[in-house]
Amino acid sequence: MNYGFKAGLIAIVSGALVGCGSFGNSGRSSGGFLNRPVAVTPDPSREDPSSGAMERALGEAGGDTVSIFDALRSPDENTNVRVNKYLWSAALETLSFLPVESADPFTGVLVMGWGRAPGSARQYRATVLVQDPALDARSLKLSIQTRNGPASAETVRRVEDAILTRARQLRVRDKNL
Repeated sequence: MNYGFKAGLIAIVSGALVGCGSFGNSGRSSGGFLNRPVAVTPDPSREDPSSGAMERALGEAGGDTVSIFDALRSPDENTNVRVNKYLWSAALETLSFLPVESADPFTGVLVMGWGRAPGSARQYRATVLVQDPALDARSLKLSIQTRNGPASAETVRRVEDAILTRARQLRVRDKNL
């Protein structure tokens, strides 16, 4: 090999090792890349249980502790799901021949995978959006695809009608209870 190439390779490797090493550390752990300090948390089992250390460590104390899960929590603990339960259930029942890929009742999105309708040779896939808590045709958005592209408007309308009819039946059944 070329002497200049070897010298350059040795310089690069040496630089990488010095940057990741414990140069000027006097025997302590470097804490990682660029000598960042390592956070050491005390063992809560060794402290006095009445001191509240366990609650502080878990973020359960009423103080100003913040965790990543705070971003996922609703600002109001009494937040309701804003999706019509009859439309949601009717969509699941009507499209039960399709496998559920994803269902999010908080946003109202229901994604169904590929499957065949009973008595049909064609494969379908559907996405349902329940936008509003009202039992209304405007609350329901439906998209159906076949392997060759979007399903016909007539097919989409017939499936929408079936979902709406089933939702009304579910509502009447609940009212009679």
